[in-house]
Amino acid sequence: MTDSGSREPGAGLTPEQQRAVEEFKALRGVEPFGPFLDLLASPELMNRVGALGEYLRYRSALPPRLSEFAILITAAHWRQQFEWDIHAPIAAKAGVPQAVIDAIWAHTPPPHLDAGQQVLYDLCITLHRERGVSPTLRHQTQAVLGEQGTIDAIAICGYYALLAMILNSKP
Repeated sequence: MTDSGSREPGAGLTPEQQRAVEEFKALRGVEPFGPFLDLLASPELMNRVGALGEYLRYRSALPPRLSEFAILITAAHWRQQFEWDIHAPIAAKAGVPQAVIDAIWAHTPPPHLDAGQQVLYDLCITLHRERGVSPTLRHQTQAVLGEQGTIDAIAICGYYALLAMILNSKP
């Protein structure tokens, strides 16, 4: 699913939708795109989701290398090509090796992960496959990423799963 949305920002919008577009542009510096075009059907939701995404992408406790790693795991799990196409180059630029990126999309364990990547991989894969994690894995993750980093990682998985669901549900 690579469609970036069928709605044009500004075309036939209600006043609430137009305000949401303006708020999105003020927060992100760009017009709504991809899943945010569909989210315009619920303007307040679009802005709340946009604000959450802004935090998770740019201000979470995880460094970009790890947050982009978690985003890729989620995009691959949901087979979400639009998000993958955006984030794979960002992950590579942030220092995720191409062999790791390729393995994630192929659903095979990536080679040569450092401690942060390994615990994050285990956390994200387990969350997506099992819909939860054991107390042991949660403690292991917190030991490496810290409590806030662990919560932010879980939130990244949930946020990008939400975007994938929206994009994978296009008419």
